[in-house]
Amino acid sequence: MASPCPVTILGGYLGAGKTTLINRLLRQADRRRLAIIVNDFGEIAIDADLIEARTRDTISIAGGCVCCAFGNDLLDTLRTLRDAAEPFDHVLIETSGVALPRNLLATVSLAPGFQVAGIVVLADADGIRRLAGDAYVGDTVRAQLDAADLVLLSKCDLPGAEALDEVEQWLGARVRAPILRTSAGDVPPEVLLGEHERASDPAPRQGAWRPFAHADARYGSAALQIDGPLDAQRLGAALAQLPVALLRAKGLVADASGALHAVQVVGRRWNTAPAPAHARGGGRLVAIWAGSGTDRDTLLAAIGAARIVPAPASPIRSVS
Repeated sequence: MASPCPVTILGGYLGAGKTTLINRLLRQADRRRLAIIVNDFGEIAIDADLIEARTRDTISIAGGCVCCAFGNDLLDTLRTLRDAAEPFDHVLIETSGVALPRNLLATVSLAPGFQVAGIVVLADADGIRRLAGDAYVGDTVRAQLDAADLVLLSKCDLPGAEALDEVEQWLGARVRAPILRTSAGDVPPEVLLGEHERASDPAPRQGAWRPFAHADARYGSAALQIDGPLDAQRLGAALAQLPVALLRAKGLVADASGALHAVQVVGRRWNTAPAPAHARGGGRLVAIWAGSGTDRDTLLAAIGAARIVPAPASPIRSVS
């Protein structure tokens, strides 16, 4: 069974910074083949120097990425992407500023070959409290936040330090998702999309992916080797229930038969799927979290909770 293509839904009210984030992501794709889906090309401005070709419905972008508009038929657009000659590594759906991400979640779940990896919602640090309390748009803004698996608090360079602390505290009291401060779309692809293992990459040494490379105090990370059989669903559930939610985690684990399964975690959302055909090496896990809220021992405890313990052998009795 082929591994489904992960889909990240990107939401947030008008002016939250979604287009800035997408342009920055495309510049840092690092050989990922990405498909960006938007409702209408009029709602997004891809940087001109990234565009290689353009048709009525599709923009071809450097590095094998594409941007396409789905109009009124998202399922048809996903089918087109699924049938592409060269498969995509990740699909990112940008919602319109007034759309509800959960509505798209239901649509993607009907598309064979795709699996929602998470809902990421941008919140403008300088205006989110005002918008959430607005008599006309407040219901929409609050519903967007409630759907988030990860909240990106954007434009953090605009309010002062005290005001920024206050809005983050307010936001933390109303959402269950982890919150990450950002400015000008400065979110690493590994946080937004997860770690990427390419078919052309060499087999990982001792079954471990390379650690997430960063020099930013906002993030903590670990790359762990996993020995022995694990229950992929129990691992996903254990990671999603950690006291401090992860920004992202990706793992490959072998079950009791030796078959590999992929585990993806974004905040409190987790899912499992058969591992990609090119997956090889032993079990491993890469996790990224905000600040210093998690450590290796916490991750190891989650792994331990998912271990498959062989059943004791039945005693053999002689029959006379």
